[in-house]
Amino acid sequence: MPLRTSDIVPISEARARLTELAEDVVGSGAEKVLTKNGASYVALVDARRLDYYHALEAEHANLVLADDAVTGLQQALAGQFVSDEELDRALGVVPAR
Repeated sequence: MPLRTSDIVPISEARARLTELAEDVVGSGAEKVLTKNGASYVALVDARRLDYYHALEAEHANLVLADDAVTGLQQALAGQFVSDEELDRALGVVPAR
């Protein structure tokens, strides 16, 4: 949903209209951007939508992890390995003496 100019509210104005703005966010699903000194500062988002955003973020992280695992398996099957020393350097591990 595109952001409308009515969805951008100075934080000083939002203080007096918080209940109204929150009801609009929950009722219409329109997010509100609160500004401070003319710049975006915080957003009002329906809590259910925020939960959905967090679930999407977690799913994306899982997909990236799965893709990295597939890449690693393909490299291992192709015989592409690194030595223990190379791995330690890449991870910044200081060898024990």
